[in-house]
Parts: sequence; structure tokens; C-alpha cells
Amino acid sequence: MEKIRIELTKEKKQKPADQSKLGFGNYYTDHMFIMNYDEGQGWHDPRIVPYQNIALDPAAMCLHYGQEVFEGLKAYRTKKGEILLFRPDRNMARMNKSNERLCIPEFDEEFAVEAIKELVKVDEDWIPTAEGTSLYIRPFIFAVDPHVGVHPAHHLLFVIILSPVGAYYPEGLNPVKIYVEDNYVRAVKGGIGFAKTGGNYAASLKAQDEASKQGYTQVLWLDGVERKYIEEVGTMNVFFVIDDEVITPELQGSILSGVTRMSCIDILRSWGLKVSERRLSIDEVAQAAKEGRLKEAFGSGTAAVISPIGELKWGDEVMKINNGEIGEISQKLYDNLSGIQWGDIEDTFGWTVKVK
Repeated sequence: MEKIRIELTKEKKQKPADQSKLGFGNYYTDHMFIMNYDEGQGWHDPRIVPYQNIALDPAAMCLHYGQEVFEGLKAYRTKKGEILLFRPDRNMARMNKSNERLCIPEFDEEFAVEAIKELVKVDEDWIPTAEGTSLYIRPFIFAVDPHVGVHPAHHLLFVIILSPVGAYYPEGLNPVKIYVEDNYVRAVKGGIGFAKTGGNYAASLKAQDEASKQGYTQVLWLDGVERKYIEEVGTMNVFFVIDDEVITPELQGSILSGVTRMSCIDILRSWGLKVSERRLSIDEVAQAAKEGRLKEAFGSGTAAVISPIGELKWGDEVMKINNGEIGEISQKLYDNLSGIQWGDIEDTFGWTVKVK
């Protein structure tokens, strides 16, 4: 692969003055990474350039047929001033898996990680330092062929942008309220549910809007065939603690293989806890709640890390979980996972990658 050329901006942006009010996805750094794909030439011309608008032909295929994929990961500044990434190799591997499903040419994963490192180095002064903040990294690929006709693209762009962020949910680490969706369907096995692509999120918007109107933060999706088995929350994988078993839905092709999810499973098992990846029906959860056996529930994802669930609404039934408070396992997982990510806890798993 060619060497990444770097063009620095001549007009730096004003950084947010108050890091406690960053929110999520509101600000973007001075630079971005771009790389082109052209059939017959492959991926080429990798470059870091000033953050700028992207010009697209009105017939660009991504606008008409949704051929695009994306990823999300973070850079963390430690108390020692080091900059760490968390399992970027897994994100790039998952992105190539999404590429394969969306007929997008795969890229060199090691090179992509190096591109992320270089971009983070260029904009390292944008990494926030307040507690709980980080630099969100958004790689994405989309088709740019100016052609109204359904076929895999011959020309694409690979772009990476950066955003200083705080907590994803306004509740922070306080438990969120989740609405169980039993009308709309997000994905089915054999579809694109396992891929990180915009179409999955477009399919979730209507249910998310309905949940929001009822005062709920997110949607819990059930399977698209029988409408009874739990799959995932709109932006997170999900775990339930029933009796002494931690249960998360198994990967069957309709839900995302979360990097945080796999990390949670590894950590929980290292503590000697029983972790099951299996089919879990909403009926089983509701029954466990009635019998007092549902001890806690939480979501996992790059954006929120760990998000405890304090309430589930399924039809007319409202399930309070752990009195609406964060559970012991959720808290311990968050402390350990975020501790590794921020370099406060020794990384015995070898997950973190040092940028500088």
C-alpha cells in the first residue's frame, strides 16, 4: 500500500470550551482520512486532508441503493498522556465482514489501523481529557458511481472522521428505560442484520420514534420470524443476569457481533461467571422478572461501553430491574472495561494498542 500523504489545515477550528457538554457526535476535528477505490486499480491514494465537504454526483449509487458500511471505535488519553485504541483490529475485521456482505472490496486491515493511528496523531490535541470523555473514530465506505442501476459499485471512498465525545446516553451510567418492539422488524437471518450498514439503522428509526414518544431511551428488538426471541438494543448488544447465569443472544446472522460484547464475555468468564450465548425469549425474561430471578440487565457497545437497563416495557407489562439501579455486575464490568480502555487497569488481555 502507498504511503499516507498528509496535508495539514491552514485554518484550525475552535475547540469546544466545556468538555462536560460535548455530547455525542456534535463536533469534528481538523482533519479526515480519505482513500479511493477504482475497479482495476484497487484501493489507492491514501491521504489525510483538512476536514471538508464531500462532493457527490446526484446519481451517486450510495444515495440510491445504500451500498455503504461503517464502524465505530475510540481513542483514549491516559493519565500518563499516552493515547490508546481499544481492539482496532477487531473493528477492521468486522468492517471487512460487512464489506463482503455488501459487495464492497475488502481492504488491508493492518493498513487501516495504521491510517487510524496517523489520523489520531495529527489531531491528538482534540482528544478530550475530562473524565468519561474520548475521541470517537468513525470509518466508513460508500459507493460513488454516478449510475442509477442496481449493481455493486466500481468506485468507492473510504473515509475516517474523528469526534471528541462525552456520554452517548444523557443518563450516563444511570439505568436506561428500554421499549420492547413487537410490531416492527429490524432484520432476519440471511439478511444484513450482522453488518454495520446504514440500512439496519434506517429500519430502526420508526420504532425508535415510537419508543421515544412513550418516554423510553431505546428499542429492544425481537427476532423477525417468531417475534419472541431477544436480539439486540438499537445501538447495543444486550445481556441479562437470570439467577447466576449471564445470558446474551447468540450470533445467528441477524445481530451485530459487538467488539464490546465479545470483550464483556471474555471478562465475565475470566471472573468465573457462567456466560451463555443462546436463544432467549422475552417470555423467559418476563417470567424471571415475575419470579424475582431477573437480577440485572445491561447493554454493551463502543459508544456507551456499558449501559445498565432499569426498566423494560413489553406491551402493557412494565418490568423494573434491580429497583431501577445499576447492578453489581454492570458496575464491575464498566469499571474494568473502561479502566482498561483508559489505561487505569492493567490490560492482561492484550487488547489496547498504543498510538503514542
